[in-house]
Amino acid sequence: MGNEKIYPMTYGGAQVEGISRDAVLNPFDLSVVGYSSVASLDQLDDAVRCARKAFESWSTRPDSQRAEACLKIAKVFEDNAQELSRLITQEQGKPLNAGGFGSGFEVGGCIGWCRATSILKIDDKKILDADGVTVIQKSVPMGVIGSITPWNWPLLIAVWHFIPAIRTGNTVIIKPSPLTPLSTLRAVELINEVLPPGVLNVVPGGAEIGAAISSHADIDKVVFTGSTATGRRVMASASENITPCSLELGGNDAAIVLPGAPVAAMAPGLFFGKFINAGQTCGSIQRLYVHESDYEAVCSALVELAKTTNVGDGLLPDTDLGPVQNKAQFEKVREMVGDAIKQGAQLLVGGESIGEGYALTPAILSHCTHDMEIVAKEQFGPALPIVKYSSIDQAIAMANSTDSGLCASVWGTDPDLLQSVSDRLIAGTVYINTHAELNPMVPFGGVKQSGIGVLFGEDGLKSFVNTKILYQRSVG
Repeated sequence: MGNEKIYPMTYGGAQVEGISRDAVLNPFDLSVVGYSSVASLDQLDDAVRCARKAFESWSTRPDSQRAEACLKIAKVFEDNAQELSRLITQEQGKPLNAGGFGSGFEVGGCIGWCRATSILKIDDKKILDADGVTVIQKSVPMGVIGSITPWNWPLLIAVWHFIPAIRTGNTVIIKPSPLTPLSTLRAVELINEVLPPGVLNVVPGGAEIGAAISSHADIDKVVFTGSTATGRRVMASASENITPCSLELGGNDAAIVLPGAPVAAMAPGLFFGKFINAGQTCGSIQRLYVHESDYEAVCSALVELAKTTNVGDGLLPDTDLGPVQNKAQFEKVREMVGDAIKQGAQLLVGGESIGEGYALTPAILSHCTHDMEIVAKEQFGPALPIVKYSSIDQAIAMANSTDSGLCASVWGTDPDLLQSVSDRLIAGTVYINTHAELNPMVPFGGVKQSGIGVLFGEDGLKSFVNTKILYQRSVG
């Protein structure tokens, strides 16, 4: 162990050392960024007790004070944006800038989501007032929220989990991914300077801590973002106590380019929709369906964009695309590309390893078929399979044929055809001539095996409250 910083956990308003420490690596060069504390199960129980105690007073705070807390948290992110952005780049790999969509964008998103959530509100609603009976529907905080976050957008997704929970009067326990815990550990430490002790807590660790959170008798809701396989385990563990879950799971998003689409104008949007965060985004394009009349033109346009994309160290100012975050995902992407080539796909460009870590140049693959693993399963990395289709019905059938249903998109200029195809795509969000856009006021969630429930907007806020009915009959 060198001079790298040690990052403690924070619960009950205090910084606490774990029972051990794990080195966190920079995925570009495999250097040690810092050391994360690792919690014990007893420490998790302590954190839950702190959160439960804090809930007693936080849940009764006036709504205006909880809204103000969201703005104070936004200010913390704003004041510490440079430190947190750099930490995200070091542990996750995404560039500091990347044309506005790197780690600086991620911290900016944290600020935006905090501010937007501060103005959301769920009012009590009178649902009956007749014959001497008045019924009021109230929204009350649930209690202690357990948040389990992934490694691709470590800090932004944490905010997506905890800021609506805090806004609605809950307290929170976060378990960040052990691959990217440092930015969350540091952010929660800073945020505790503006929140009462125990409102926001972070308990790092591996699968054992995650399983203990989802099965914990004193945690009132679990929010998880990650793979469908892990989501199944979270849901199974939560069922022990009938704990409600919000799950945002894998996407394998399909995009359909309609015949006659303006290829040159749409190619940058398609490229960005795939390769944002090196393809490591659940809501990014994972498979592209192009009509046979435009197939070669689309492939050529995307190849040219890939050739001008600079892959490298995220800390360097000219880097467009950072590395795959971890070795397992790096090997998965390379294996998928290799298997596709063996089955007849053509690697038009990319797929080359850069540096000592897990960076890959963006791969564009043509002549892909729907039964290839790289099409049928989410790659979650910088590789785009392009599938040719001959009829609109065929494209829609292929797009809808998987178990996933997070996002989808359709690209073209005919408004009636765009509307018709978008209506037939099965996904939580369908985009027209864009992809991978999110807004804190717009609900976001998946169907089929891409998740349960939504985040963002008023509907997302409602997922952090229980409905309480006040039923009153007048006397006399």
